[in-house]
Amino acid sequence: MAALAFPAPDPIAFRLGPLAVRWYGLAYLTGFASAFFVMRWLVNRWRIALTEDDMLSIVLAAIIGVLLGGRLGYVLFYGGSDYLRNPAEILAVWDGGMSFHGGLIGILVAGVVVARTMRIPWLTLCDLGAVGAPIGLFFGRVANFVNGELWGRVTTAPWGVVFPGAGSLPRHPSQLYEALLEGLVTFLVLLWIATRRSHPPRGVIFGWLLTLYGVFRIVVEFFRQPDVQIGFLPGGITMGQLLSVPVLLAGLTLVAWSARRALPEQGRTLGAVKKR
Repeated sequence: MAALAFPAPDPIAFRLGPLAVRWYGLAYLTGFASAFFVMRWLVNRWRIALTEDDMLSIVLAAIIGVLLGGRLGYVLFYGGSDYLRNPAEILAVWDGGMSFHGGLIGILVAGVVVARTMRIPWLTLCDLGAVGAPIGLFFGRVANFVNGELWGRVTTAPWGVVFPGAGSLPRHPSQLYEALLEGLVTFLVLLWIATRRSHPPRGVIFGWLLTLYGVFRIVVEFFRQPDVQIGFLPGGITMGQLLSVPVLLAGLTLVAWSARRALPEQGRTLGAVKKR
């Protein structure tokens, strides 16, 4: 059976004295930094009255929301009883174990607080963050691969990888599938939507982020090994698929709502043109 050997990179990128800087942490740092620059570009393009300090505050709130929500979501959805026996491990985010669905809830809650504080429409804020979010997903999934975690199911495909700790059989590198689909493909689609017009309908970009993520996550879960502490749920589905269904439905609903809301605005614009 053909297979690729796992490159077994060191999860620690470099050390600064006693401090070990891990690829997982660098992935988050790179993702948030990229999201900031994308947001700044969109703020200028859409002519939104936000200062540099405002955008830094938004990113800081997003970091807090993602880290708290992502970690607590992982503990609640995937953690099992291990964290009950060792509650101090809940804080060990450097060892991996973050939930997208929990992070999504956390960042949405943080967004509500920021939107009210800055008096900016919440959906506009969501759209600003949505375009850059897949960049973070891309680097996060690559970091999962580097850590040799969240591997896929056993496969006979020639690109199957033998992961240490997962036995001797080759497995789908599902982390890279997710990096490609949830990260790169989703980013390119959202970037295209964001640049089609001077300002897309409010909520449509965020809706498409939820929709694409829901679809891609459900599909990739057919190639990803379920977490050992949970396994398959009734009906052969996984926890990732179960949690992604409401994300997909929410995304489709928001896209449809944004499209309906945009029609009257287009009608008023056309009416104004005809009167000239």
